[in-house]
Amino acid sequence: MPEENNVPHRPPVSVERRRWPRVSQEPLGKDENTAASLVALRFETESLPRPEQFPAWREHISSLAEARLPDNVAPDDGFPVRQAVWNLGGMLLLQQTVPAFSYERSLDMVRFSPLDHWLITFLRTGRSWTGIDGRVTENEPGMMEIRSLGNPFSGRALESESLTLIVPDDQFADRGGLPPASSNTVLGGRRVKLMYDHMVGLETNLGSLAQDDLPSIKSRLLEVIFDTTTPFLNRGGESERVSQIGMMTRARRLIRKNLISSDLTPDALSRELAISRTRLYELFESVGGVAKYMRQHRLLAAHRMLADPSDRRTIAEVSLAIGYDSAANFSRAFTQQFGYSPSNIRTHRASSDVQVDVRLENNAVTFDGLLQTLGVHT
Repeated sequence: MPEENNVPHRPPVSVERRRWPRVSQEPLGKDENTAASLVALRFETESLPRPEQFPAWREHISSLAEARLPDNVAPDDGFPVRQAVWNLGGMLLLQQTVPAFSYERSLDMVRFSPLDHWLITFLRTGRSWTGIDGRVTENEPGMMEIRSLGNPFSGRALESESLTLIVPDDQFADRGGLPPASSNTVLGGRRVKLMYDHMVGLETNLGSLAQDDLPSIKSRLLEVIFDTTTPFLNRGGESERVSQIGMMTRARRLIRKNLISSDLTPDALSRELAISRTRLYELFESVGGVAKYMRQHRLLAAHRMLADPSDRRTIAEVSLAIGYDSAANFSRAFTQQFGYSPSNIRTHRASSDVQVDVRLENNAVTFDGLLQTLGVHT
């Protein structure tokens, strides 16, 4: 056999020939500035003495509901809670681990609270039972619970780990509101799994997100929530209840559309909806009446104006714009609503190129403060 047949075969060497030099393209976003990354508001009770743990938790969530211990548990037993609250620029994301407890949002709480936010909860562990008007829903891992703070409710939960979105009702205004039958429902199936996977993906990246990311993230979340709920809940049935909630949605939409108009009055709203003044009051009875609802949302509109660095109107001009004939009366109503004065916002608002982060008098953001001003910066 010839000797050259014993030489191992080698593939030809590829020689790259170019007319122009190569220009490397760096991946977009690789060196993105993360100095303005989101920071969570964290709450925990494990560092407190055991008898103080449950009272601290009860006070912490007092804007949402009244919390109670199970019958077989005493305050001295301790109540270890861990919670992280992320402000997504108009909605909150809560990561939470909490022992068993019961809860109630009474009619009086609803009547005197400005909150009409939606709670959208995924349980990772545990189970809960919530009742409204005798209808009890059961939530468990793999399901999605929707509940409105605009309705009274009560229930109990086992020790659980959960992921919850708190979204003001107004955030869905451009989509016509959530379907009327949404409150106190539990959904399951592939659409819910897709939404949960979306939430987990967002959760994984929370620490690396910046304020500039929030508008697109919020828009996508609202779209996913709406697309998840609508196929289940835009159906007939429960006609009287659905009709009432649908009328409330129409009324709220008209109020938002004409909020700063001097022509917006309860009588004008009654005529537009073709219902009696008594019927209109009944629709808003759970939030203290239609006049109170209008006043609260006008004050929220004033909050937006005062917090906007590009809005140069004085406090007196803002008060006139939302229908107050006296700056002193406006300041009094504003302070009663939010817990701080209009001038406090002007003192603490940031420059125009930074998202406004309104803080309380002691410069400390609280969970209650976030709930009260949630959706103001939209």
